[in-house]
Amino acid sequence: MKLGLGLYRHMLTPDNFRFARQAGATHIVAHWVDYWGQDKIPSTDGQHNWGVTNNQGRLWTYEELRDLKAAVNAAGLELAAIENLDPAHWYDILLDGPKRERQMEDIKTIIRRMGKAGIPTLGYCFSLVGVWGHVQGPYARGGAESVGFLGPDGPKETPIPNGQVWNMTYDPNAPAGSVPPVTTEEIWRRLEGFLKEMVPVAEEAGVRLAAHPDDPPMPALRGIARLVHRPELFQRLLDVYPSYYNALEFCQGTTAEMAGGDVYEAIDKYTRQGNIAYVHFRNVRGKVPKYHEVFLDEGDVDFVRAMGIYIKNNFDGVIIPDHTPRMTCDAPWHAGMAYALGYMRALVQALESGKA
Repeated sequence: MKLGLGLYRHMLTPDNFRFARQAGATHIVAHWVDYWGQDKIPSTDGQHNWGVTNNQGRLWTYEELRDLKAAVNAAGLELAAIENLDPAHWYDILLDGPKRERQMEDIKTIIRRMGKAGIPTLGYCFSLVGVWGHVQGPYARGGAESVGFLGPDGPKETPIPNGQVWNMTYDPNAPAGSVPPVTTEEIWRRLEGFLKEMVPVAEEAGVRLAAHPDDPPMPALRGIARLVHRPELFQRLLDVYPSYYNALEFCQGTTAEMAGGDVYEAIDKYTRQGNIAYVHFRNVRGKVPKYHEVFLDEGDVDFVRAMGIYIKNNFDGVIIPDHTPRMTCDAPWHAGMAYALGYMRALVQALESGKA
């Protein structure tokens, strides 16, 4: 079991690498997408647009990947994964648009460059909608600010405007209108085409493709069907192309939010099968259509039991705190992550020593 910390692009700094080491992490999961770009486009649907994606679709170079890994290693850490692709890299793969074939070649290039740089995993979420509908509020213990999904009491669902995927604008000059509805059969067809062409490249490059489930795990959002919104659908994704390199970015919090599923059974099944590349460790209260994210030790999931399953099944991948409530202090994010990492480290040590 390896503990890691996820850092967004603007947080990939020597100080935050030192913070990760001080809090007990040995690995970094890096987000290279600039979710909060400097140029913001006003929201058209009442939701916050994360930003303007890299409109030119400039690919990450081998040198950039190599240098990021070297910076992480210089701090005494390992780079476990790059998490998420920039929407500009693959919007027409998701939309099945005219640039799909070119963008498929671009993703293959990224995977090959990651392999050359020695970065073992690419996390991704095959979704047009992305993370949508979350609200912030004092949902965790002591009124700590956290994230919730309120279903019918939350933001009103509206179609995705043309020129957007993943709440990010890849084409600010797109014609007026919206993305047409997508059925379950169609979204699975698109994913299957992606995996059948991409996994062989990942195998050659030595880079695992790790799929994140849909968050929020609703059957559909904004007129678009979702893929993995129940635990058994992880297996459907894995069965598209059985391979060590077709794997899961197993989000335990999202899995716990899923309707009709047992999170402990899911952890047990996919760790025994060896399908999990790395884990998002997060606790929640409730399930769709209403839930709140909370501190690790106060949600619906028994984290002693959950961590015990990973250890029993000899899971040797990286586990990171996903989201965490922000604590009331001068460094809300850092305090929340330090609390989570300390809790996780103590839990692993106690369980591995047989004292818990």
